[in-house]
Amino acid sequence: MRVDRQLPTAEARDLIAMTRDLADAELAPRAAQDERDERFPREVFTTLGRLGLLGLPYGEDVGGGGQPYVIYLQVLEELAIRWASVALGVSVHTLSVFAIDAFGSPAQRSELLPAMVGGELLGAYSLSEAHAGSDPAAIAARAEPAGDPARGWQGRGAKAWVTHGGHADWYTTFLRTSEDGARGLSCFHLPADLPGLTAAPPEQKMGLTASHTTALMLDDVPIGPERLIGEVGQGLPIALAALDSGRLGIAAIAVGLAQAALDEAVRYAKERQTFGRAIIDHQGLAFLLADMAAAVESARATYLHAARLRDADRPYARQASIAKLVATDAAMAVTTDAVQVLGAAGYTRDFPVERYMREAKVMQIFEGSNQIQRMVIARQLARG
Repeated sequence: MRVDRQLPTAEARDLIAMTRDLADAELAPRAAQDERDERFPREVFTTLGRLGLLGLPYGEDVGGGGQPYVIYLQVLEELAIRWASVALGVSVHTLSVFAIDAFGSPAQRSELLPAMVGGELLGAYSLSEAHAGSDPAAIAARAEPAGDPARGWQGRGAKAWVTHGGHADWYTTFLRTSEDGARGLSCFHLPADLPGLTAAPPEQKMGLTASHTTALMLDDVPIGPERLIGEVGQGLPIALAALDSGRLGIAAIAVGLAQAALDEAVRYAKERQTFGRAIIDHQGLAFLLADMAAAVESARATYLHAARLRDADRPYARQASIAKLVATDAAMAVTTDAVQVLGAAGYTRDFPVERYMREAKVMQIFEGSNQIQRMVIARQLARG
């Protein structure tokens, strides 16, 4: 079912139409097989980059698409309807660019941003560690002074849960530069070919298996002073600012995944016959589908509202957490119900809904678990 979108300009309408056509032709036909094979589709990201889809929310002055977030997120949703792993890769790439765009020096912006948003390179975001997921202040991987300030730092330790680790061309990485708790983190731009920087084999996951997730090992990685983003000790504010935007990306992807599950459930319910009529004509199942549709459209409205606040330069952190919470919980519920609609068929790999259900689960976990989102929302309510 094609989503009826209210788009502000002809350019936005053309962009969404191009995304749909590309995703139908290039993504949908191969998604299931690549997920089964756990194959990372690097060439797909090259194609998306050449079409300008890896730099949509960044300025045209640095080679980006200059699109408002409310349009970029709807592009992400359209990609996710066809293949969630690819949409996730685009979201993570966009997140990895944020630090240089928002906090980079003029030299970093001019030297690095055109290649980062231009499409040929793919970025990754490296914040979490095995024992520092929801608590970034507990990060232990370090950047230790190299002795001579002109040489910068030596990176040591391990990062965890890095999306498309081992395939990225650079890592936006957060390392400890002092023991001053949350104020002791700094942000660095690390090209993938730095000596001592290696990715572990991909994690064995229950879903999103074409999106490789790895640990990142730092073994005396030389980090020149030009690779510091922002100021020493500014890492946590940079990370948190980026995550507000990243949560909107995950919300849009979750809505796309839920829409795909709803579409498959409706299609099946129109074709499957019991007691002489299509199962969609039985009230019990029809009401279940209606609740699924309401959940999808409500979740879409939450992320669009938060995106409009972001585009208007208004505070949106609480709304981003609400969007991430509502959309990912909806995706889990809708995909689970889609399996129920298809019955025994839904539990087989002959239909995509079992994959959608597996993929939805992690969306309640990454970019801050939904328990963390509730904490963020409650704290902001307490502040008034």
